[in-house]
Amino acid sequence: MSFFACLLPLLALVAWRDIATRTIPDAASVVFALVGIAIRLWIGPQALLLSLLSAALLFGILLFFFARGALGGGDVKLMSALALGMAPAAIWDFLVLTAAAGGVLGLTYLALSRLLPAHPARPATAGGLLARIGRVEAWRIRRRGPLPYGVAIAFGGAMILLRGA
Repeated sequence: MSFFACLLPLLALVAWRDIATRTIPDAASVVFALVGIAIRLWIGPQALLLSLLSAALLFGILLFFFARGALGGGDVKLMSALALGMAPAAIWDFLVLTAAAGGVLGLTYLALSRLLPAHPARPATAGGLLARIGRVEAWRIRRRGPLPYGVAIAFGGAMILLRGA
């Protein structure tokens, strides 16, 4: 397990924040980028250069999906920032794992959209933050709102980071 894996709690926070608000904090992407650059530089200047080039290429490709509305800006920044800390060969695995997790997430939301009643019997107003987020998420699912793709990105990133790439 690499030192980069110590940032797993931040990935969990990013996933949670994306579920709750459909936003990914820029500060999290900056932290991942800075730690990734430091680690790749520690390995050597060539490792840093290859990671910078790979992450820049990934950023360019992801911008295409952003322009088409398939990804949010936070998703693009987070994936590119995580890629900075990975060996270039691990980026493909990261993308495959993220896409697979996104597929599971999408199928889950699709199934839930069919299982949740179109109009809840009575809107619950009590409960804490977790209960309110749950109600908002159920509403988003019913109206087939955007997926919190930060969850899939966090999963893909966590798997690669735990592997030590």
